[in-house]
Amino acid sequence: MALARLGGVVLCLAVVLPARAAEHVILKNGFEMDCSRVEIMGDRVRLYLGSGEANYQDLASDAIARVETVPDPPPVAVALPPVRVMEKSAAVAALTKAEMHQMLAHAGETHNIDEDLLASVVRAESGGQVRAVSRAGAQGLMQLMPGTATQLGVKDAFRPDENIAGGTAYLDALLTRYHDNVALALAAYNAGPEAVDKYHGIPPYRETRAYVARVIREFNRRKLAAHTTEQVARAK
Repeated sequence: MALARLGGVVLCLAVVLPARAAEHVILKNGFEMDCSRVEIMGDRVRLYLGSGEANYQDLASDAIARVETVPDPPPVAVALPPVRVMEKSAAVAALTKAEMHQMLAHAGETHNIDEDLLASVVRAESGGQVRAVSRAGAQGLMQLMPGTATQLGVKDAFRPDENIAGGTAYLDALLTRYHDNVALALAAYNAGPEAVDKYHGIPPYRETRAYVARVIREFNRRKLAAHTTEQVARAK
C-alpha cells in the first residue's frame, strides 16, 4: 500500500503520544501504541488516543496481542526542532501557499507519495522555513544533511524545489526499504535507518517518537479537514 498510495486513509501507526497514557497496546503485527483507555465492544476494541472521546481507533480484538497498564508519563511538550534562519541570498526566502502546494504536488506525483504526508513532514522539519538550519546542520524545508543532499543530487538545499525533490526521494527510498510502513520510514527519516534497524522498530528516542507522532497527527488533521470540507460542499 503506497501513500497516495494512502489516499484519504487516516494514519494511526506504530506510535501515538497522547497527553496522558494509561495503556500500552501491542498488536500482533508488531506495532505498539499508547492510549488513554481501552474499551471492549464485542469483537472490536476501541482505543482512545487522547483525553477526549472523539479521538479513538477501533481494531478487531484478534489484532491485539496484549495490553499492558503503564503509569501516566509526564506531559511532553512537543515543539518544532530548533532552527535558525539564515540571511536572504540568491535562493528563495519564502514560498507562497500556492507555490508550496505546486512543489509538493509535483514531488508527490513523481514518487507516488501523498502530498499531505509531504506537507506534514515539511511542517515538522522546518515549519515551512526555506532557509532553516538545525543545530546539527540539516538544511532547508525538509532538513537535509549536507551529505544526504549530495547523495540525492541536491546542489543547493536552500532551493525549495531541489530540497523538496531530494527529501521526497529520500522518503520514497525509506518507504521502499520498510515496505511502506509509514511510521518506520518517518522514524528513519528522523533518526536514520541504522537506528531503526538496530531496534527493529521505532527507536526508543523521545525525540524520534514525538516526531513520528507529530507528523502523523498533522497528516490526520489535514485529511480530516479535507473530508469535512468535502462533506460540507456536498451538503450545499
